[in-house]
Amino acid sequence: MVRIDIDYEGELHCRARHGPSGRLLETDAPVDNHGKGESFSPTDLLATSLGACMATVMGILARKRGWDLGGMTLRVEKIMSLEPPRRVTRLDVVLTLPEAHAALLDATARVELEHTAHNCPVRLSLAPSVDVPVTFVWGASEAATV
Repeated sequence: MVRIDIDYEGELHCRARHGPSGRLLETDAPVDNHGKGESFSPTDLLATSLGACMATVMGILARKRGWDLGGMTLRVEKIMSLEPPRRVTRLDVVLTLPEAHAALLDATARVELEHTAHNCPVRLSLAPSVDVPVTFVWGASEAATV
């Protein structure tokens, strides 16, 4: 169990404290939902959580297998519903591993890493109604959408 304490500071701003580390995180409502967009919105954090979770579980697997995922990047684009209720409908993920590291991974390693990303705890916690297409870019010249 991890405890997160959240204070509502007014003006649609919240400050969250991570219990184990004491680190702080601030949120604001987005501009299109009455906020100023001065920080991550709660739904931005959902998108961030997905990308960070995928990278983390892939990193755990890579460490176990002795693979180097250095320079890996993830981009998550969040799409909100156009009609009520307001919700995240799609999270487009592009995961890129630089050619120098991607060249060292055979097809079996790539399949294992992709499976791991698709089965990270955040992804498995999302409602089935949230579409999550993931594109893996194994080096600069190769892309495969799953």
